Amino acid sequence: MKIVVVGTGYVGLVTGTCFAEVGIDVTCIDIDQKKIDNLHQGIMPIYEPGLEEMVLRNVDKGRLHFSTNLKDSIQGAEVAFIAVGTPPGEDGSADLKYVLGVGREIGEHMSDYLVVVTKSTVPVGTSHKVKKAVADALAGRKAQIPFDVASNPEFLKEGAAIDDFLKPDRIVVGTESARAEEIIGKLYKPFVMNGHPILFMDVPSAEMTKYAANSMLATKISFMNDIANLCEIMGADVNLVRKGIGSDARIGNKFIYPGVGYGGSCFPKDVKALVKTAKEHGYQMRILESVEAVNEDQKHVLSNKVIKHFGEDLSGKTFGVWGLSFKPKTDDMREAPSVVIINNLLKRGAKVLAYDPVAMSEARHQLHDTITYSKNQYEALAEADAMLLITEWPEFRLPDFEEMKRLMKGRVIFDGRNQYDTREVQKHGFTYYSIGVR
Repeated sequence: MKIVVVGTGYVGLVTGTCFAEVGIDVTCIDIDQKKIDNLHQGIMPIYEPGLEEMVLRNVDKGRLHFSTNLKDSIQGAEVAFIAVGTPPGEDGSADLKYVLGVGREIGEHMSDYLVVVTKSTVPVGTSHKVKKAVADALAGRKAQIPFDVASNPEFLKEGAAIDDFLKPDRIVVGTESARAEEIIGKLYKPFVMNGHPILFMDVPSAEMTKYAANSMLATKISFMNDIANLCEIMGADVNLVRKGIGSDARIGNKFIYPGVGYGGSCFPKDVKALVKTAKEHGYQMRILESVEAVNEDQKHVLSNKVIKHFGEDLSGKTFGVWGLSFKPKTDDMREAPSVVIINNLLKRGAKVLAYDPVAMSEARHQLHDTITYSKNQYEALAEADAMLLITEWPEFRLPDFEEMKRLMKGRVIFDGRNQYDTREVQKHGFTYYSIGVR
């Protein structure tokens, strides 16, 4: 079976590589020649655990290919996935120009029946626009070639994308024909042989499922952060509250950890897009508007604690920051709370030293030379008045507190992920601030 995947970003590269892993002939397409050249040399455009090894293995086996030439690559393919970006516009709506552009190009070059699948996260109704783009391109060629358009949203967690694709909780597919359903069912057969369900539905429902899923998870995060803030006011401990509600099977213990807010490429963009879509249809998503507002406020909580402790003027103060990416096991800095927190410190005159296991290069694109980039977590504490834990990388979980005391000028820790035990930190002589605990 042969397929093409247009787009070699996070979703496209993971999708194409995982399909190749089960024996499918895959060509990943991108207009960025440098990115394609780098992939041919084994240089990954993103960091994702296990991806580099899987790419190299499947290239070596001759199952995974990279090209800028969609015209030649699409010949003989049964399925074409569209996995290009849908960046948010200023009003929060998803920009579909890349998705529709690929649809037109597919129509210009396809020569036989094809299932065109939107893998990008797109608003409800986008597949109909893709269908029109393909049809218009075919009409321009005066070609009568049958095709179907389907929606197959991704549910990949950055840092665990390989496992999520190979061992999915579920596969959601929106189709309009039995023929398309049969082909996609065949394509995904290797991933459902162990009982993972493939859920076929109409196209609009599939498109909505993606937005609804991410918005629900974002809602859980903002709800817990709201509870954490109230716990501080009332003298309750959110760590205990979380355990108390998480043991309820109706609620569960996932996505109820308080922190400094969500970030990344999915939650912020998808919540905004769903709110915008609702407004366009005369409906107000009141809960999601609050989810977004709480999250934006939460990104300031940790720096507010710093300001409350040290005062508004942070001139002459040095802060060591541990963690820059929006979550562990990724180098993704999009909408990262660290950027907001660090900028809040910098504009008050502070000096910032920072370390992240994999996101240092990406951080430079956003923070430039406004901070000092350290070689390791302890170097970031040299003469620091305080340490801020922003991203809960595993290597930060059991720090050497005595070494920290030796390096730091001050004895203050601001824990934005509630990683440490209050009594242990205080035993080593630190003043300790966390989220949701007074």
